[in-house]
Amino acid sequence: MTPAVIQLAAEAERRSAEVTDWGARIAWVVGLLIFIAFVYWLMRQGWKWRGALQNDLPELPAAPEGLPEHRLALTGRYHGSTTAGQWLDRIVAHGLGVRSRVELTLTDAGLDVVRPGATDFFVPAAQLRGARLDKGIAGKVLTEGGLLVVTWAHGDKLIDSGFRSDRAAEHVAWVEAISTLTPQNSSITTEGAER
Repeated sequence: MTPAVIQLAAEAERRSAEVTDWGARIAWVVGLLIFIAFVYWLMRQGWKWRGALQNDLPELPAAPEGLPEHRLALTGRYHGSTTAGQWLDRIVAHGLGVRSRVELTLTDAGLDVVRPGATDFFVPAAQLRGARLDKGIAGKVLTEGGLLVVTWAHGDKLIDSGFRSDRAAEHVAWVEAISTLTPQNSSITTEGAER
């Protein structure tokens, strides 16, 4: 080997020994973390803004004492509430946008919604407008008929609330039972919201 080849080989070995440029790598990681924090902050601001726009929604009613015997009960998931017929217009005021476990109880007095870790509420029977099986509500899409959507009036607004039972076969019985409480609104129960 000639001295020039040996010198080129030594120089190439020295260059390849620099595996990591720690300064640049740390700068990229810090930049990425700042970007993620910024996106999270924007999402949080959007959630607060949506809640501020919906501050005209009255407080949610609590369940009255001494509810009559229940017609149906289920445990499952609460997936959120939207403006009726607009499955992407999520309502976040008064904790209605918070997903949680749920225990639903339907009585002759109305629908009792108990949500561990979130705000419980009660829908009086006079406020129930119907129920249907659907495939989605803001942020959650399931197979056709996989979601129980209850339509109810609160203040001057119609609201769709989405629930999924731990045993999805129960959904049909819920649609029928809510329909018997609201016979004048049975047309709501048969058709899903337009998409």
